Amino acid sequence: MKTVPDIKTTLPGPKAAAIVARDNQYVSPSYTRDYPFVMARGEGAVVEDVDGNVFLDCAAGIAVNSTGHAHPDVVRAITAQAQKFLHMSGTDFYYEPQVKLAEEMAGIVPVGGGTKQVRSFFSNSGAEAIEAAIKLARYTSKRFNIIAFLGSFHGRTLGALAATSSKYVQRRGFGPMMPGVYHAPYANCYRCPLGLKSESCAAECLNFVEEQILIHLVSPDEVAAVLVEPIQGEGGYVVPPAIFLQRLRALTKQHGMLLIADEVQSGMGRTGRMFACEHFDLDVDIVTVAKGIASGMPLGVTAARADVMTWPPGAHASTFGGNPVSAAAALATIKILKDGLVRNAEVVGEYFLERLRGLMDKHPLIGDVRGKGLMIGVELVRDRVTKERAIEERNRVVQEMFQRGILILGAGRNAIRFAPPMVFNRDQADTVVSVFDKALGAVTGRS
Repeated sequence: MKTVPDIKTTLPGPKAAAIVARDNQYVSPSYTRDYPFVMARGEGAVVEDVDGNVFLDCAAGIAVNSTGHAHPDVVRAITAQAQKFLHMSGTDFYYEPQVKLAEEMAGIVPVGGGTKQVRSFFSNSGAEAIEAAIKLARYTSKRFNIIAFLGSFHGRTLGALAATSSKYVQRRGFGPMMPGVYHAPYANCYRCPLGLKSESCAAECLNFVEEQILIHLVSPDEVAAVLVEPIQGEGGYVVPPAIFLQRLRALTKQHGMLLIADEVQSGMGRTGRMFACEHFDLDVDIVTVAKGIASGMPLGVTAARADVMTWPPGAHASTFGGNPVSAAAALATIKILKDGLVRNAEVVGEYFLERLRGLMDKHPLIGDVRGKGLMIGVELVRDRVTKERAIEERNRVVQEMFQRGILILGAGRNAIRFAPPMVFNRDQADTVVSVFDKALGAVTGRS
C-alpha cells in the first residue's frame, strides 16, 4: 500500500463522519470507540479508512488479526471452504475441517505436557471459550468455586463476567454476579500489591490465596479451578515473574484444583511463542483460545486433557462453534504462524520493545515498558517515584497517535498496548516509535 502513515483529511473525514453519525443512531451505545476510525480495507499491518487516509495498525482488531489484514493464504482458505459449504453444525454432524483443527490444537496447546491426549470444544469467541472452561472445570471436579485475579478480563457474558475484574464499568448494573468466584492479587511487580521489591519478591501475592481465600472464604477441596492469564491483557499487558505461575501450578496440584490458562489475547504466537505459557514452562489442565486463532474469523477453543474433558453428549454444545469457514481460516492461520510469523513476533517484538524503552530517558511520562513478542505495554505515570497514574495523559496520547496515523488502544487504567499484526516489521516499528515520541511530546510539551 501507500506511504504510511498518510493522512489526507482532518479526522474524521467527511465519509467517516457520516458513518459514525449513522452508527450513533442505530448501533448499541455499549461499544467503546476511542476515536472515529472507519475501516475501508487493509493489507498486512496497514489499513485505509473510507476517506483514503492510511494508518499503521498497532491494535490488530484487539490482537485478532494475527496474520495481518487480508492475508492471501487465509483469504484463499476461506473462499475455498465457502464454495463447498458454509455451515453444518458440528454439534450434530461431522465435517473434516473441525476434526483437522482439533488435531492441530492437540499438537500445539500447553496442555498435558505433550504426553496425553487433548480434546477441543469449539465456540465463537473468547468469552464463550471461558464459559465452556468454567462449566467443564465444575463438571469434571465436582466442585463449584473458581479463583481468578484482580485486573483480569475474561469476557462479558455472565459467567466470564463474574471472573472479570478489569474495570467496574464492565460489571456495573449486571449484578448479582455468578456466585463462587474469588479474586486474588495478580503479580504486577511494577505495582506490587504487597508493596514489595520485585528483585526480592517470590510472588508473595499468592500468599493471599493460601492464607486468606483458602482459610477464611472457601475450603480448598471446594475449588474447581484457578483461572489465570499468563500475561494479563486488559489489565495493562502485565508480565508476571515466572515464579508466580510456577507457584500457582504447585498450589493447584497440591489441592486437586484444575488450572485454566486464558490465552485468548496472549496466545497464537503473539508473545513470540505459540502460547504465553511456554515462556514460563507452564503446563495447564485447560486452555482457552480465540482472537488470533483464525485471523479475524469468529472462533473460540477450549482445549483440555482428555481425562478432563469427559462430559457426555448434550452437556455443552454450540450451533455455530467450529464453523467450517472459521475452521479453514484457523488451519491456514496456524500454518502461517508456524512457517515464520511466531518467530517474526519474537524478533521484531524484541527490537520494538528496546526502541520503546529508548524513549524513557527523553520522556519521564513513561514509567514502565514491558511485554513479550508483539504484546507490549507502556505504562504512563506523572511521577516515576510515586507512580501516580497518568490516566488523562494516556488518553490524550492515544488521540495524538490517531491524528498522526497510528491505531493503538489503551490497556488498564493508564497503559498503552502495542499489539500489531504479526507481519509487523522493523521499519514499521521505527515509524511507530517516531510517532509515539512526537505524541508524547505533544502531550507533555517536551518536543
